[in-house]
Order: sequence, then C-alpha cells, then structure tokens
Amino acid sequence: MTVSEQADAKEAEQIRELDKWFIAKSVLYQLGEVDPSVKPVPFGPTVQKPGQLMLMGDDPRLRKMPAAPTLMDFFKYRFGPSMHLLQSANLARKNGCPEKIILACLLHDIANQAFIRADHGYWGAQLIEPYVDEEISWAIRAHQALRFYPDEAAGYPYPENYRRWFGDDYVPEPYIQQAYKEALNHKWYMTARLICVNDLYSFDPNVVVKLEEFEDIIGRHFRQPKEGLGFDGSPVAHMWRTIIWPTKFL
Repeated sequence: MTVSEQADAKEAEQIRELDKWFIAKSVLYQLGEVDPSVKPVPFGPTVQKPGQLMLMGDDPRLRKMPAAPTLMDFFKYRFGPSMHLLQSANLARKNGCPEKIILACLLHDIANQAFIRADHGYWGAQLIEPYVDEEISWAIRAHQALRFYPDEAAGYPYPENYRRWFGDDYVPEPYIQQAYKEALNHKWYMTARLICVNDLYSFDPNVVVKLEEFEDIIGRHFRQPKEGLGFDGSPVAHMWRTIIWPTKFL
C-alpha cells in the first residue's frame, strides 16, 4: 500500500468512527448564531441517525488527553495557539518579574485559549484558583478591569488596539468600572497591573518561545493534582472536564 493509499485508508477509518456518534451542540455552542428563545436548538434523539449513539466520552475529532492530565497537557492538547501567553510570560521574565507574575502572565488569558472569551479574566481566575496562590488568581481576575484603564506611572498606556477594536468612545460596563475602583487600593494591585504591562498585543514572529521554558515555574507555583485536572474533586474540576470533553452529551 502506498503512502497515499495509507492516508486515504486512515481518513476512511476516521470517518467511520465519527459516523458512529451523534455529536450534540449545546446551546452555548451555537448561541449568537441561533437564538434558542426563537428557534430551539435541535436536541437529543430527534436528530440521531439510525444506529448512532450519543457521544458520552472522547470526541474522535480531538486528540485524546492523558488519564491524569496536567496543565502542560492542556496547553498541548486543548488550548488554542498560545504564543500570546508565551510571549507575555517571556516579556515578564525579561523584565525581571518574580516567578509568580511570570506564571500569572502565562495563565492570564487561558479562558480565551480554551473556554470562552466573555469575562475571560473571571473564568481564567476561577479555573486556576484551587491550584495557585491567591495573589495569582486575584491578579488574573483583576486584569479583566485594569486593562481598560491606563497607568502611565506603571508603564501601561491605554492600548491602541483597544481604540481600533472597540472605538474611541467605548466605556466599560458598570461592573468593570466598579472592579477597577476596588482594585486600585488592593494590596495586590501592582501584581495585576504588571500582567497588563507585560500583556503583549503585537507579537514578534522572530521570537520563538517554548512552553517547556516555563515548566519549572509551573512546577513550583502550580499545584498539580495527582488525579489530574478535572478529576481531583475541586470546585472547578467540572470546568476542566468540559475542556477535555467539550461535546459530551450529558
């Protein structure tokens, strides 16, 4: 069998495997494209083909996660392109920041990379809260608000990209304004502000940063559960399991 024939056979096998399952799309999966209050999202056996089963485990379209996945595994198998996180952490390292801040920069946008964009600072902080010092999770949550407010003395002007993305007249929502006011006098204000300072919005394609460069920092400051993220019974384990099995039916 030629290489081309082997590739064709492999593809045919994958199609047969995929055809065994009905892969449901949750309301959130389709929200914004379908208004479920007007046009209900198809749900359940009504859209199953004869012989199909509802998917209750690994999605054959995704790479299988290890049995006890680590944070490094999530970066490799589930997170989207992470150069923004890697270059932000690399900049914090170059600027001589403490390891806690380097880790905070590495993790500050993980919700964007793997879960959801809206309120990503809050989701990201919640994802990691049981596994890092409170200062790190607080700072990631607070950067959600601080990024909209310049602090020239700390080296953070208002990002030009925000003017382009949101317009010159954009005003953050009242809950963001309140969070900013509360953060200003907090003892960890500068930790959150340094995330903003090192938050790179423009990447240098000539700078190559590898995740493995931060493996020691992760090991020292991220409490990896022996059972694996998603299986340690923490209050956020279900969130990590959802990232592992994003199309699981129930």
